[in-house]
Amino acid sequence: MDKTGHRQIGIVVVMASLMIGSGVGRPARAFDITTDVPKESGRFDLFRFGFKAYQNGDKEKAVEAYRYAAEKGHTGSRWALANMYAYGDGVPENDYEAFKAYAEIVNHDVEPGSPDTGFYVNALLALAGYYQTGIAGTPVEVDLVQARQLYFQAASVFGSPEAQFRLARMILNGEGGAKNVRLAKKWLNLARKNGNVGAMAVFGDLVFNEGQPVLGLAYLTMAADRCAPGDCSWIRELQEKCFSVVDENDRRGAIALAQNMSTSNP
Repeated sequence: MDKTGHRQIGIVVVMASLMIGSGVGRPARAFDITTDVPKESGRFDLFRFGFKAYQNGDKEKAVEAYRYAAEKGHTGSRWALANMYAYGDGVPENDYEAFKAYAEIVNHDVEPGSPDTGFYVNALLALAGYYQTGIAGTPVEVDLVQARQLYFQAASVFGSPEAQFRLARMILNGEGGAKNVRLAKKWLNLARKNGNVGAMAVFGDLVFNEGQPVLGLAYLTMAADRCAPGDCSWIRELQEKCFSVVDENDRRGAIALAQNMSTSNP
């Protein structure tokens, strides 16, 4: 998987944020992870065992427990296995195995707001990313139309800000369908309002080039102030490019406006 631009998030951190409703928050018997994986246990107990083993650094047992739980239909375990294969975390990196695990999640529809929603949306994003790049030596070929459709599903049905941003960029570049700057701008603005910093930067660049330099630079300045380390390079490059072609009054106006907007919309 081409992970450039697709931020890798540690499984422990993401898993903790997706646990609610997946069984980990429920009272459960204490597991001794020094023993063998209790494969006859129910899927939620196996999931808890795997997560505890992962947290304690025993990824071999985590993988085994997740596999048993996945075979019994546990979505969170499928997602954990997919991520481990995607990033070579405790297993040899294998994008095709990851793709198949993500696809298995997506093949089982979920209702927005259900306990498995977070896993489902993450799987949609991962599959779309694979379709954007393809997986060499496997049946998974580049399919930009499919990637765009998956991003649209995650963006519209589930309201994912990251999907809204990625969809907007595909529309802006005419990938997987017609180029439509106005439509791309709408998705960017929605993603920006939902907290996506990358969308704020690209939206600001569009506004700047449409003849609103102060407003565009203000968005770029806020994005540069809020960006995560993996995104700061390209965002600051955009900001510096725009700053270099305006006069001092516009620069000062943009900085002041950015401060005002940050105060009113922290």
